[in-house]
Amino acid sequence: MELFTDKTIDETRQGEAFSSKENQENTFSRKFFIESYGCAMNFSDSEIIASILNSNGYGSTKFEEDADLIFLNTCSIREKAELTIRKRLTEFRKLKKKRPGLLIGVLGCMAERIKGKLLEEEKLVDIVVGPDAYRTLPLLINEAESGTKAVNVLLSRDETYADISPIRLNSNGVSAFVSIMRGCNNMCSFCVVPFTRGRERSRDIESIINECKDLFSQGYKEVTLLGQNVDSYNWVDHVNGTVADFAILLEKVAQISPTLRIRFSTSHPKDITDNVLFTMRKYDNICKYIHLPVQSGSTRILQLMNRTYTREWYLGKVKRIKEIMPECAISADIIAGFCTEEEKDHQDTLGIMREAAYEFSYMFIYSERPGTLAAKRYYDDVDIDTKKRRLAEIIELQNKLSFESNTKDIGKHSEVLIEGDSKRSDAHWVGRNSQNKVVVFEKDPLKQFKKGDYAIVEITDYTQATLFGRIIR
Repeated sequence: MELFTDKTIDETRQGEAFSSKENQENTFSRKFFIESYGCAMNFSDSEIIASILNSNGYGSTKFEEDADLIFLNTCSIREKAELTIRKRLTEFRKLKKKRPGLLIGVLGCMAERIKGKLLEEEKLVDIVVGPDAYRTLPLLINEAESGTKAVNVLLSRDETYADISPIRLNSNGVSAFVSIMRGCNNMCSFCVVPFTRGRERSRDIESIINECKDLFSQGYKEVTLLGQNVDSYNWVDHVNGTVADFAILLEKVAQISPTLRIRFSTSHPKDITDNVLFTMRKYDNICKYIHLPVQSGSTRILQLMNRTYTREWYLGKVKRIKEIMPECAISADIIAGFCTEEEKDHQDTLGIMREAAYEFSYMFIYSERPGTLAAKRYYDDVDIDTKKRRLAEIIELQNKLSFESNTKDIGKHSEVLIEGDSKRSDAHWVGRNSQNKVVVFEKDPLKQFKKGDYAIVEITDYTQATLFGRIIR
């Protein structure tokens, strides 16, 4: 699996409720609270869960103290993520003592991976549900209310939720996730996702297009197409005998409207094709940004990771992207301290970062996940101090590369989709440009912009993480 997150995965946590537009909290006698961790797919799944519960008579609440049902939608990518969730479960003990009828459920990848341990060690957990079994939640809730532990972690061979219209949780009304496929066939040795989310299966192309059209009609201006590996998208219409790959899907979504911006994540370097790159170049509303996880710059380590490419091959892919779209920004996932990693391997990683000149990266210490190929085959022999030191060097280099990249934006005019007020000042707008860079700029009382508008901004200043500018038009 490739990671997709705007924060470090371990630290991503959000208590979710319906947006104000959809908030029907007072019309339901029973309420649920969802807290999501991890990748964007988990947050997208929480929107599906909310829709299922809502259609079965459960309303949302922003406050766990008011909930009859508390769900943790979990991540199992790294050990720290699971420890964070276990810590959160202990915090619910006092709440459950005060409210004996409160039901607590663990959903998602962690539920799939350690269902037995959860029920044995976390006595307060009433419901355990895997990523493909959310449709059964109403039945499982009824089962748990009778005093029985309710479990369903069966994986599906088909796309499970294509016909469900997600309820957008904590939506800014501008950007939305759209799931296009589930599962992963890439058996990267460090990754637990193929075991927790199953094999790849793609969603009906028409259902994806219809969801994007519906979002646009509601006023959304940006969709992010989600999958563990979007470039493996492959929909076969057995009735008409047609086949749609990711390039075809990308083009059809782009054709909905030139004012609907499209992003996608995540790509596996071996699967992103020239057809996808040429489609991106053809349409201005497809963002010129690719998340292209490298994981390591050492060919030896890449082979141990079962990444199926070499250092040279990966750099060739980066070069090809830049040939077709010189303005395209590239980010990466990088793991520090994988099994048997030596100093030379680490230096290779620093070297590939310099050559690829990533705009930003998501950087992690390797943590062994039980059940993975790496856990079965290799010994996690890099000590924690060495891992931390190498990670610090990777972060330091990426900060420098991000700073250098932002330096080149000075004086450029950038189209920015306004996402709302800046967190630091309601006198400033904040949004992102096509390259996924955050841009902050002062509001102009003579130019009547609003959230969801596109603004042309001249970049006048920068930090390592943010661009600053002034409205041109």
